[in-house]
Amino acid sequence: MFTGIIEAVGQVTKIEREGSNLHFTIASAISDELKIDQSIAHNGVCLTVTAKDATSHVVTAINETLQKSNLGKWTEGTDVNLERCLKVGDRLDGHMVQGHVDTMATCIDKKDEEGSWVFTFKHNIHPNFTTVEKGSICVNGASLTVFNSQRDQFSVAIIPYTHEHTNFNSIEVDSVVNLEFDILGKYIAKIVKS
Repeated sequence: MFTGIIEAVGQVTKIEREGSNLHFTIASAISDELKIDQSIAHNGVCLTVTAKDATSHVVTAINETLQKSNLGKWTEGTDVNLERCLKVGDRLDGHMVQGHVDTMATCIDKKDEEGSWVFTFKHNIHPNFTTVEKGSICVNGASLTVFNSQRDQFSVAIIPYTHEHTNFNSIEVDSVVNLEFDILGKYIAKIVKS
């Protein structure tokens, strides 16, 4: 379980294919603190650390993950939002995030508001892909507040701190991001449907 509060931005330094799997080496300021078999959210995708050294760690993405997230689009040099799991007893500064990406979305608009940035994302229509005005959404692992909620798109406003300390500073129009919709909303949608 995660909170959507990004701890560090790592960078992909190496990609190795093994069958249908991809092994990513990620250099980051927190890699040295990680442990083998630890779960870490990478752009909102929960992945297991399989190897590490003082400056980087390795994670593996299987074909299912590559098909449903933007990890298959990563190249060497890609910036990746990182978050370690929530510790029991810690403050929940974001919202409850599982690290299970629901779908990808495309940035269709980016506006510089001279002190903040407004990003608009478009996604496929699905009964479980629901946003609500002033509700929570997880974009590339970052917990954000929704506005301009529509059936297949929504906007988020990014403050300077978030812009500087996440990979939002590299998101442009046509960039593809990972989305995890609010778990409470998904449960409510399932109950209503049944």
